[in-house]
Amino acid sequence: MSIGKIEGVALRGLVSVVPARKVDNLEVPAELVPARDRLVRNVGIRFRRLCRKGTTFADLSETAARRLLDGMGWDSVDVLIVVTQTPDYPIPGNAVQLQDRLGLPRSTVAFDINLGCSGYPFGVFTAAGMLKGSGFRRALVVVGDQSASDGAADEGREILFSDAATATALELDDAAAPLFFEGYTDGSGYRAIYVPHGGRRHPLNDKSTLPRECEDGIVRKDTDVWLDGPAILNFSTREAPLAIQRVLGETGIDEASVDRYFLHQANRMINETIRKKLRIDPERMPMTLYDFGNTSSASIPLTMTVDSAARLREGKVRSLLCGFGIGLSWGTMVIDTDRIFAPDLIEV
Repeated sequence: MSIGKIEGVALRGLVSVVPARKVDNLEVPAELVPARDRLVRNVGIRFRRLCRKGTTFADLSETAARRLLDGMGWDSVDVLIVVTQTPDYPIPGNAVQLQDRLGLPRSTVAFDINLGCSGYPFGVFTAAGMLKGSGFRRALVVVGDQSASDGAADEGREILFSDAATATALELDDAAAPLFFEGYTDGSGYRAIYVPHGGRRHPLNDKSTLPRECEDGIVRKDTDVWLDGPAILNFSTREAPLAIQRVLGETGIDEASVDRYFLHQANRMINETIRKKLRIDPERMPMTLYDFGNTSSASIPLTMTVDSAARLREGKVRSLLCGFGIGLSWGTMVIDTDRIFAPDLIEV
């Protein structure tokens, strides 16, 4: 596959929002602490963020988008894209509601993209392409999910996921450095991360929400996210390093010129394996797993905020982004920024 290249589009701002409610994965009955501690050390996630009752991803995303628009001094955008797998309703998508909640004009093109962990590079590239090819000038890309849970039957899944939303502003600018993107999809692996019931293929029934022991010995409901751990591990640690090497090689970008490698925050084992394969120093490939868990499509921009907000505000930064997961899908992007609007993490 050739590398996509878009010139003349700048990333202007980034805001990340998480719930203030923090859950400690080690807060379990005393007799369960040793086993849970081993699990936490393996996945690298100690704390997770959960929305309070009555709050959804849509509420987090409104906070992120409103803070970004206010900080940028923008009262309108031409394109509004929301990347999420946890909309408020099956239809319509969250983007159309967000357009109204933000008071954006009816001329705003607003739609959802149903992607998870790979979704940030895909969403940014989609918006950038629309700006460059249509005459639109400004775009807002909102990503994230409400994936966290309390007391899930599948303990391995329960300790992974957190809630978060981020908003990214893009604008036409002839002086902007080129943006590079490569995306891949392998639908043969769709069962590695999926929810069996609730769609047209398998509608909800009386048994959908009943926990049951599956063939692998894990207790799940048919409305849970089913994760094939070995398949995800093999896929991620095989494809992500190859994608990063391929993008750098085909664009001629010197590895040393990349200030930060921001990867989807899957789990410690996956991310550390990728880092070691690429021989990148830990400070150049930051992880936020311990404090924030796996925040799906928000994990890349959230890590950008937590690790580099001040750096993004103060000067030029070259970032390589790599998201991988649901689909199976994976997307890699190189993007240069220059003194963008990037406040510190917001808790609500």
